[in-house]
Amino acid sequence: MPNPSRPSRPRATALTATALLLSCVLAGCSDSSKEAKDGDLSAQKLDWKDCPAPSAAEGGGNAPSPLPNGGQWQCATMKAPLDWAKPKGDTIGIALIRAKTSGDSSKRIGSLVFNFGGPGGSGVTTLPAFGQDYAKLRTRYDLVSFDPRGVGSSAPVKCENDQQLDAYFQQDATPDDAAERTAYLDNTKKFNAACEKNSKKVLPHVRTTDAARDMDLMRQVLGDDKLYYFGISYGTELGGVYAHLFPKNVGRAVLDAVVDPTQNAEQSSLGQARGFQLALDNFAADCTSQATPCPLGDTPQDVKDRIAKLLEDLDAKPISGIFPRRLTQTAATNGIAQALYSKDYWQYLTEGLQQAYSGDGKVLMALSDSLNGRSENGEYSNISAANIAINCADEKPRYSTGYVEQKLPEFRAASPLFGDFLAWSMLSCTDWPVAGAADHPDVSAPGAPPILVVGNTGDPATPYEGAKKMVDALGKGVGVELTYKGQGHGSYDSKNKCVQAVVNGYLLDGKVPAAGTVCS
Repeated sequence: MPNPSRPSRPRATALTATALLLSCVLAGCSDSSKEAKDGDLSAQKLDWKDCPAPSAAEGGGNAPSPLPNGGQWQCATMKAPLDWAKPKGDTIGIALIRAKTSGDSSKRIGSLVFNFGGPGGSGVTTLPAFGQDYAKLRTRYDLVSFDPRGVGSSAPVKCENDQQLDAYFQQDATPDDAAERTAYLDNTKKFNAACEKNSKKVLPHVRTTDAARDMDLMRQVLGDDKLYYFGISYGTELGGVYAHLFPKNVGRAVLDAVVDPTQNAEQSSLGQARGFQLALDNFAADCTSQATPCPLGDTPQDVKDRIAKLLEDLDAKPISGIFPRRLTQTAATNGIAQALYSKDYWQYLTEGLQQAYSGDGKVLMALSDSLNGRSENGEYSNISAANIAINCADEKPRYSTGYVEQKLPEFRAASPLFGDFLAWSMLSCTDWPVAGAADHPDVSAPGAPPILVVGNTGDPATPYEGAKKMVDALGKGVGVELTYKGQGHGSYDSKNKCVQAVVNGYLLDGKVPAAGTVCS
């Protein structure tokens, strides 16, 4: 798992790639903006045009399909300062995408800006992939998303090339002896050095605080007095940081699949270990509770024991994957984690495990490729490079090998299957060329209006407890918690009617639900 010390993947982006890859296995934006003559970037006029096909860094693929009403997705590029400490210095382009409101223009509220998480996910590719899920919200908003700085087509962080990344993701990420530890550390240093060589100029300027300032510029350029915002996974951290920096500029904001803003990198990794273990427990219990026999085992413990044995065997001897690559222990664990992001993908996990027990690792490898941003043609998006760059620029702690080894028992107790991976991932930032900003983000937002915070009790990547921590950190009278008793990463896209009704009522009509409302 590439540096999952913060929620490592946005749900929508990851699952879009998963669906495309599995269908194979089982069967950018305009650069033009009109800059204001006086250099005031808030006065720039965006040059909206039909969207091109996504760039390789965004994940590739085809240009977004026409909207249901016959309209087109439109793309533009907003200029923003490279260094917000020097607002009149060098600029970078922030790639944007929008779908104009489908409703009566007289009832339009403004633009609803989405961030789907990561960090490192391309909003330019994710919003059209799941745009229909937000059709109700489009009746009163223009739907807008963007590639945050360092991501996709917005001054993307570049590290290793595709061939090097294939090797990087095949490495043993849970070293068992001195030789394996040395190899793991060498690979991490090599990756980080490539990031510095290829992206030295942008690396100091991809912090979440920088992206939040970009969003306030975006608000002004889009012509809105207030920011209307929908953040998912890491997008909740970005939304909280925005509220802290610009509390008076918050309009209506939803934070779904909530990052715990009080945790440092180690605490977040440990929380994810517990979260993914809970999701695995729920998967095993679900499989063995069906009327038809579970093909993976007779009891939940039997299912988990067989998975553990598979991973142990793969550590010693990988099996056939997607030619010419073989399914390693690391790739299989990545694939299992990816499938646990959504209950909709449990069926693929069942099939992938069945095949792996028979020596065929194609499905688990396809799931792993999706997590890592690898397309069928072998090209990688920059999601992993951006994920590590943003995390390491944000997070102050730097951990040693000795510290990780000391913490291994605690991580293994939290998750026998994922503990080692998440513990060793804490070394991702150890040799990073840019110092981290803080132990954890500051999201206190006195003076902000009510912000809706949505937690899912079965969320593996952003454990449910983080929602209450976000509410408390935002401050009295700001955070309003909504609980969804469900499975998977996030709540609104689960299509639970109760969750969607509450969120829609808040965003469309300003109806703030009672604190502690529960949907099931």
